[in-house]
Amino acid sequence: MGTALKEALSSISSVERDTGLSKDTLRMWERRYGFPAPLRDANGERIYPSTQVEKLRLLKRLLDRGERPGRIISMSLQELAALGAQTAERAVPRQDIEIFLRLIKSHQLGELRRHLAQAMARQGLRTFVLDTVAALNDAVGEAWMRGYLAVFEEHLYTEVMQSLLRNAIAGVQTQGGTPRVLLTTLPNELHALGLLMVEALLTLEGARCIALGTGTPAHEIVQAAQAHRADIVALSFSAAYQETRTVEGLRELRSMLPETTVLCAGGASVRRIRKAIDGVSLLAELQQILQLVQTWRIQHACAAIEQT
Repeated sequence: MGTALKEALSSISSVERDTGLSKDTLRMWERRYGFPAPLRDANGERIYPSTQVEKLRLLKRLLDRGERPGRIISMSLQELAALGAQTAERAVPRQDIEIFLRLIKSHQLGELRRHLAQAMARQGLRTFVLDTVAALNDAVGEAWMRGYLAVFEEHLYTEVMQSLLRNAIAGVQTQGGTPRVLLTTLPNELHALGLLMVEALLTLEGARCIALGTGTPAHEIVQAAQAHRADIVALSFSAAYQETRTVEGLRELRSMLPETTVLCAGGASVRRIRKAIDGVSLLAELQQILQLVQTWRIQHACAAIEQT
């Protein structure tokens, strides 16, 4: 009995890893919505029953599809599963991905650009980035690994997508909101598409993005963060970037930035990191950057209220 009960309970760190929901989000939902409703262990630490963890997984998948927590968090497991089945029908069909791949392989860049622009117009920029671009990036990577696409063809795709996203970002009306987010990569990391995807999502959320491009040395990142009074520094690491270098670079940068500056990182290399890095938010999924921004805004709104 004791063993079964122990296996059915998870620490907050385990839930964070298992669901992709940050500890701050879990605590904020607990205060605001009354869910999750963790138990406490002998040391007073939060522990979560397996049924709550399963519901959190469903909630996370639905949030990734654009649902709002306030609308769905009170739903039952059955209701969430039914809603998930409905939203799954809106995922990018495999045949669409195959069409994009064939256009890349046949070097029909004009047609590729037209099809992608039509998909973005149908879906809206947020869904296009989270669904189509993310799925297509994975498919292009897989096609290159199995030899279907050459390196230059992958590069051509990247250039088309980057051009499309830059134009879309430029078309979003912003008023220089908060938080101020500095976007870049460390030296020898030249993949910019991930940064543009993040910039598109943050621009839609009303954040102010300062894009430095790729391959920025740590000391220049710090100088830029100070000059622009950045609230968040966000880095992207592709699959080609070595995990040990990713960890070392993040630790070095964290030691150089002020404690008040949030440091986060995402990308394929980050997903391979198994241990937490003190003072760094590791984002396993692209949309977690939106949760981080939401948490930042809540914390600073509360701080502003306390000061009045």
